[in-house]
Amino acid sequence: MPIVDRGARVRPNAQAAALLAFAAAISGQAQAQSITALPDQTSSIHLSNRDINHVVCEGGEIDDVRFSAEKAITVERAGSDAWIKFLVKEVETEGVPTRTYATAASEFFVTCNGAVYPLYAEPSDIPAQTVILTPGTAQRARANADLLGPLVEEERAVSITLSLLQDRVPASFSEVAPVARDFALPSLPSASLHERRRISIDGAGLSASEYLVRVSAAQRIDERAFLLSSLGANIFAVTLDRTDLRAGDTARLIVVRRGAVQ
Repeated sequence: MPIVDRGARVRPNAQAAALLAFAAAISGQAQAQSITALPDQTSSIHLSNRDINHVVCEGGEIDDVRFSAEKAITVERAGSDAWIKFLVKEVETEGVPTRTYATAASEFFVTCNGAVYPLYAEPSDIPAQTVILTPGTAQRARANADLLGPLVEEERAVSITLSLLQDRVPASFSEVAPVARDFALPSLPSASLHERRRISIDGAGLSASEYLVRVSAAQRIDERAFLLSSLGANIFAVTLDRTDLRAGDTARLIVVRRGAVQ
């Protein structure tokens, strides 16, 4: 159980049919490259002009995709996924077919999680691309409010702690680069700490870290030993996944803090 610091508080029909047939298979395959796009700012990207490109709404669904109907483009969407295909113009001259691939840039306005993602896409002779629509700060804050808002402070600490211990961190939590070096605490001279993961929770005024605690001698560790300013100026809760350790053992420590990542 967490220790809570209470004192701290051109054949469009045929092309479309082919697009739908391949969509399910493509959504589960690794693509040549992933591109990240943010809301409310234009992302200039390159998409394949011959393969089917995949757009993914992270943590939500794609509600709409708007683009110029004059362009030879097919777009299909389902749930959190959309697929974009630049149509190929095929002309037969004296019995010899010639294919012309799109080269003119197109704009797409994709609605995902209530936000609009403007994409300026240049069709290129490259493999299929995957575009990840990543939530912005406002969307993450709204999602975190929905997730944690109904909970009291102690329940928030438990929810955040379990998400880290179970490796099921919500997409609305922001990953922050952890401290790379190992370090020791004066209160635990036979233990070393390594920060494995650090997260910031927009809109909730909380942040958290997961540490790996390795001991060189058998001992029982009290979670209160980690209520130290060196692990955060405003620690809200501390949890160890195990307290009885043998020499060489490693425990997982979760520290939840009030305030932004430090």
